[in-house]
Amino acid sequence: MALDVRLSHGPLSVIAELEAFLAGRTADGAVVTFTGLARDRSKDGAGVETLTLDWYPGMTERSLHEIAETAAARFPITDMVLVHRCGDMAPGEPIVFVATAALHRRAAFEAADHVLDHLKTAAAFWKRETGPAGARWIEPADEDLRALARWKDQTP
Repeated sequence: MALDVRLSHGPLSVIAELEAFLAGRTADGAVVTFTGLARDRSKDGAGVETLTLDWYPGMTERSLHEIAETAAARFPITDMVLVHRCGDMAPGEPIVFVATAALHRRAAFEAADHVLDHLKTAAAFWKRETGPAGARWIEPADEDLRALARWKDQTP
C-alpha cells in the first residue's frame, strides 16, 4: 500500500495528479477522486476574493499523514494520494485532491469520504476568507462536525 501525502505551497494540477495516480494501474477495480475548489461565496453568501489556509510547518503535514493513515488502516484500499494546498487561493483554484484505489468501489468511496470528513475538521489549517467586507476566520460548520461524528458510530 502506498500513501502519498503532500502539502502544496503553490498551484495544484489535478490533471497531473490524476494521470500520475492512474499510470500503470491494472490490479485495482476502482479509483475514486475528489477535488475541492475555493468558492467565490461564503456560506452566508458574502463575496470571497481570497481564501487563505495558514499552516504550521511540521504540524500540518503530520495532521494530514494521520488522517490518511487512519483511513488506510480502516478500509481495504491499495493506494491513496492526498495533496492539500496552503497559502492564498483565488476562487476556482483547487484546494485539495484525494484519490483512493481499491479492488472494489465501496472501499475506495468510503476511504475518500473518511479522509474528506476528517480534513474539514481535524487538519491543522486555519482558514480565512477575504472579500469586499474584509477578512474573517472560518470555523468548521455544524454539518462538518455531524459528518465527522458519523464515523465514530460505524465499525470498520
